[in-house]
Amino acid sequence: MAFLRPEVKEGLLRWRETLAGLAVAGYGLWLAAGGRGLDLWFGLAVAFAGAAMAWAGWQLARFRRARGGPGVVQVDERRIAYFGPVTGGIVALDDLERLEIGPGPSGHPVWRLFHEGGVPLEIPVNAEGAEVLFDAFAALPGLRLEPMLRALEGPPGQPAVIWQKGHRRLH
Repeated sequence: MAFLRPEVKEGLLRWRETLAGLAVAGYGLWLAAGGRGLDLWFGLAVAFAGAAMAWAGWQLARFRRARGGPGVVQVDERRIAYFGPVTGGIVALDDLERLEIGPGPSGHPVWRLFHEGGVPLEIPVNAEGAEVLFDAFAALPGLRLEPMLRALEGPPGQPAVIWQKGHRRLH
């Protein structure tokens, strides 16, 4: 017998880093409220670290999508690999020329990775393991996370360019 309903468990897992950061920040504020001198400053430092952890967790939770999409994503040594039921491929981050998000053949959103001398690699946003793409995309020089997260949360309409090699700002 399960203690939590599956949708509640999935929600807690999606937001786990944010919740942990809020708990650390709360503990830091509790330390700071009862302390003086060094204890006060230590509590404030812990609260600040917890707030930063919660902020990073909030961004990652916004990136995560429901699982169960086709295929599996892996990132290893700056190479993104997608193994799908029909297509797949490997793209090195250093060879990436453009990153887009848009509707896929089934109408669900997909990441499109355009790279040097190859066919664009399409990865469904809900593919198994797709959350590892957050750190891979964040490593791209000049990528802005907030426009990427807004495009991901919006309806899958026209393809949106998230990042392009050599461009400083796209949004």
